[in-house]
Amino acid sequence: MTWYILRRLALMVPTLLGILLINFVIVQAAPGGPVEQLIVSLTVPNAGGAASSRLAGGGDLGASASATANLNNANSTATRGAVGIDPELLADIKKQYGFDKPAPERFWLMLKHYAQFDFGDSFFRDTPVIQLIAQKLPVSISLGLWTTLIVYLVSIPLGIKKAVRDGTRFDIWTSTVVVIGQAIPGFLFAVLLLIVFAGGSYLQWFPLRGLVSDGWRSMPLPALILDYLWHMVLPVTAMVIGGFASLTLLTKNSFIEEIGKQYVMTARAKGLTQNQVLYRHVFRNAMLIVIAGLPAAILGILFTSAMLIEVIFSLDGLGLLGFEAALSRDYPVMFGTLFIFTLIGLVLKLLGDITYMLIDPRIDFEARS
Repeated sequence: MTWYILRRLALMVPTLLGILLINFVIVQAAPGGPVEQLIVSLTVPNAGGAASSRLAGGGDLGASASATANLNNANSTATRGAVGIDPELLADIKKQYGFDKPAPERFWLMLKHYAQFDFGDSFFRDTPVIQLIAQKLPVSISLGLWTTLIVYLVSIPLGIKKAVRDGTRFDIWTSTVVVIGQAIPGFLFAVLLLIVFAGGSYLQWFPLRGLVSDGWRSMPLPALILDYLWHMVLPVTAMVIGGFASLTLLTKNSFIEEIGKQYVMTARAKGLTQNQVLYRHVFRNAMLIVIAGLPAAILGILFTSAMLIEVIFSLDGLGLLGFEAALSRDYPVMFGTLFIFTLIGLVLKLLGDITYMLIDPRIDFEARS
């Protein structure tokens, strides 16, 4: 197993390089870069005010998106306006953002810095990217861990029970609930929760936004924990819906497939009880496919569902940071978060394979290699 792990770790390097290279090329080809946006702010008064507001970190996401749209619409104006800008000033602007060097050299410098986990400074926040990521990552991890924990604690027992009682009333009505849950997008369910339970139109049981209340640092420890859990209820509930449905059906189908195999009939013929057959023989084989999907599930929760939930509930996490960076063309933040996302994904995939081997020693990736 040791050599397999070392090989997988070594393969992470070219994988990271390839992903960074592809995204670097795509970003370079996209219009409306930071230089163009700064030129717009100098040449188009309205766009400049909007840009200043956004880059200072103020305003809501709607205003940010609107300002970015205005800037992108004014790109052609910026290009023409650049003609009237002092060439020395234009050169200084390009140098400030590092665009005075050719693209291959910029990419090489980026790789050298990333090898030392130096992601540079944000173009528009005047803060090191690593500091921004360190500030935002706990929020995204908190959402992801709670969601994954609840999804697995509920879905696996429910999926097993549905497989054992396949075709019964219990299976039918739970399947109806699961299918409805799977059909409702997480972000739409989040909006519904806000309207019903966060003072939108009906009840005001939960806070509208944020991860903690104002002044939570001065609270005693029990109150601090309760305040945190109180804020987590709605966003985690919204994120659990889709993953809960998918994992329940996956667990049920996996157990049904294993229950119909010959070794289960043999175990029953030997006089083993239902629980002994399920948890001594079926469980290990049936859970392999569930464990294989764990890395993908965590990645989906962290980097797709979490981003939308962070936006809706105003949770200042990594998904929201990457979204705002893409709007403002904050390249250091974009590539820094991409690097962290990719690295976490590769590590989770490796952990999934290791767990595979621990659960079923018959699986040996190293021997197969």
